[in-house]
Amino acid sequence: MVNTAAYLARLGLPESPQAPPSAESLRALHTAHVENVAYEVLEIWLGRATTVDPVESAARVCLGRGGYCYHLNGAFSELLTALGYDVTRHVSGVQPHGGEPEITGNHLALTVRGLPSADNPGGAWLVDVGLGDALHEPLPLVAGTYRQGPFTYALLPSEIVPGGWRFDHDPRGSFAGMDFGTEPAEMTAFLDMHEHLSTSPTSGFVRVATVQRRDAYGVDILRGLLLTRLGAERRYVTLTSALDYYAALADIFRLPLDDVSADEKEKLWLKVSAAHEGWLAAGSP
Repeated sequence: MVNTAAYLARLGLPESPQAPPSAESLRALHTAHVENVAYEVLEIWLGRATTVDPVESAARVCLGRGGYCYHLNGAFSELLTALGYDVTRHVSGVQPHGGEPEITGNHLALTVRGLPSADNPGGAWLVDVGLGDALHEPLPLVAGTYRQGPFTYALLPSEIVPGGWRFDHDPRGSFAGMDFGTEPAEMTAFLDMHEHLSTSPTSGFVRVATVQRRDAYGVDILRGLLLTRLGAERRYVTLTSALDYYAALADIFRLPLDDVSADEKEKLWLKVSAAHEGWLAAGSP
């Protein structure tokens, strides 16, 4: 069972249990989640195995860490359910730039229903705190174009899943889009892909130590030692010391890594630095 009080405290919303489910409360929970809980793959780089168990993921969030889609959306779905929201998990597929849309199970998406609002009388919402540099707020599950901060998104019927949906990311985003069907999914549906994403040498999570955190005005992205701020403009800086690296994690991404020992931090820094040097040697831009 999720520790609702600890989870809400992590989000900076200790009073939320007193608020009944509503579109406004869902928006507040969603924005607080993406602003306070980073999208991160550092457990992989620390050599720590994780599961897709949403209760385990929620416990990790309560202890100050994040994760990627299975962890973040899994944990968030547990929190929302505990707060009385009607949540459904869906098998989906994130499409890289230049790739073909397909449902690979490389992403877990959420929908929440029964929360009508002035801009969404039907009351169904796309909820996704696990897309890294994408959504800041839930999207009405209504076809259209949506502006959130400096980014423009589109939601439309999927062309590959009958009755499903297609999310088009802003052209400057890290991926092209995401498709998902309407059928409910069990977390066991993601076991094989989680194993691949967390262990395969071909996985982007294994190749690049990525951390992302969204806010109302843009997104901060750390890939290896390259720190990017993407908002109205794009700014870059390369972190050149362990001190700068861990300060960025704590100050920008709200990841003080209190659960990581000094020895583990030293090994992580050496590993990330070596990967970054290899990336530069390969002539990457």
